[in-house]
Amino acid sequence: MKAKAFDTKVFKRIMFYTKPYKWRFNGVIIWAISLSIFAALRPYLLKQTVDGYIQTEDEKGLLYYIILMGVVLLLEVISQFYFVYWSNWLGQDIVRDIRTKLFKHMLSFRMKYFDNAPVGQLVTRSVSDIEAIARIFSQGLFMIISDLMKMVAVLGFMFYMNWSLTWIVIVAMPILVIATRVFQKKMQVAFEEVRTQISNLNTFVQERVTGMKIVQLFNREDIEAEKFSEINAKHNKAWIKTVWYNSIFFPIADIISSLTLAMVVWYGGSQILGGNTNTTFGDLFSYTMFIGMLFNPLRQIADKFNEMQMGMIAANRVFDILDTQDQIQDKGSLIAPNFKGEIEFKDVHFGYIENEEVIKGINLKVKESETIAIVGATGAGKSTIINLLNRFYEINSGVICIDGENINSYTLESLREQIAVVLQDVFLFADTIYNNITLNNPNITKEDVITASKKIGVHNFIMSLPNGYDYNVKERGVMLSSGQRQLIAFLRAYVSNPSILILDEATSSIDTYSEELIQGATETITKGRTSIVIAHRLATIVNADKIIVMDKGLIVEQGSHFELLRNENGFYKRLYDSQFAVEKAE
Repeated sequence: MKAKAFDTKVFKRIMFYTKPYKWRFNGVIIWAISLSIFAALRPYLLKQTVDGYIQTEDEKGLLYYIILMGVVLLLEVISQFYFVYWSNWLGQDIVRDIRTKLFKHMLSFRMKYFDNAPVGQLVTRSVSDIEAIARIFSQGLFMIISDLMKMVAVLGFMFYMNWSLTWIVIVAMPILVIATRVFQKKMQVAFEEVRTQISNLNTFVQERVTGMKIVQLFNREDIEAEKFSEINAKHNKAWIKTVWYNSIFFPIADIISSLTLAMVVWYGGSQILGGNTNTTFGDLFSYTMFIGMLFNPLRQIADKFNEMQMGMIAANRVFDILDTQDQIQDKGSLIAPNFKGEIEFKDVHFGYIENEEVIKGINLKVKESETIAIVGATGAGKSTIINLLNRFYEINSGVICIDGENINSYTLESLREQIAVVLQDVFLFADTIYNNITLNNPNITKEDVITASKKIGVHNFIMSLPNGYDYNVKERGVMLSSGQRQLIAFLRAYVSNPSILILDEATSSIDTYSEELIQGATETITKGRTSIVIAHRLATIVNADKIIVMDKGLIVEQGSHFELLRNENGFYKRLYDSQFAVEKAE
């Protein structure tokens, strides 16, 4: 749906954010009024100076009026300064509030939302679109109000001074108004296309920079460069269209202004030469200033309306996200305690896409302090179980309980505080190792981290790095190997002291040395707490209290490693022979 040139509902929503800054908002209006009065007063004083003191050769009176015009100019400059400063200040505070609200809102979305929303588009909404909203106040709304006030003040002085010359100007104004309106409509369409192309460009660049290794591994540099050129060309074309409209409109506006001035000078000069005392040389001097002060704001209002328009379109996109209700329903009232760790799935059904179930009615019970391993082919639904337990996604039907209580009864925050997950693909922020372990939790001290790292055997590895725990791992942890990132993830889980631990393929892509460290860490971290391991390595499966075998969203077998191997025709036996036996032989 296309955004309107001026959407009243969107504008009211934007204005809602000015409420905490009422005094500053009113102050901007007051400065705008002062600015318009002082600006319109200068040409009037010029008329008085020419007619009353220059023509009469009154040097004393001339000096007085020159000083008076200087004072008025100084007051105009002061008004201009505070008007611009306060309007920009107000705009930046408002976008700060909107950006904070938007980011907090996005943090509450379900994973399903992020599965479908391009990251580059969300970045555009959170950064450049919100900056466009700031320009509503700094370059749009208040500038338009100021210009309109200035035009009203100018017209008032003009009618007071010489109504016959003023009517010449009034007759010419509708022509410029019509041209401005046509220009504004064309720019609305052009700016909407510009915002779309900027979003597409951001999305493309973000994805390719993130996936640069894949681009280079598969020699797709030339292909991706060509695709980028196509998207960039569309972006360029959208901007060129706005340049084209500007190139047409502003010369036309200048011609109208110049012709009007010529008509005023011709008509006024004719009256003076004809002996009409109603028109003076002072009128002609002042009207050369008045016409510029009247027509320039009228012409620039179109440009400022464009800023307003871009801000409105951007605001509409931002509000679309704020209006998106895709949050996990956090209606629970119970604060999750330190769980004993008994977990039960009762006839749970779930699908990421409607009518396409990934989990097809599973029933599973995990005892307190038990370690279970979940195995199965890719797509069997192993990781989905983890996502459902953490309530990243809502189940379609059935019940998931922890310690006999439906997980929906717990507050989302307290539930996730009691569950720690170590993923196969570890994400680290561009920060120190210490901050990546604690995630800036003020309740976890550096001493706690060091003690925990010694217990699970990773302290020496961390201290071998430059600056130790203060070593910056850069974006996504690129300064560490995959095994080292896994060790950091284990330590992150351990220091959070969870009641339930989940290892999702946590040892699938690491070297032998790291695996030995992780195996030791796993024994320490799983001791005394319920643990669910999505298994990849043989050692993890053998040591599990129970193995859950999944296939196509169903639990097809369960039991200990040796119990399952006794079933010669069982699914686990075939899986073991085809995958794990090879590993054992190695």
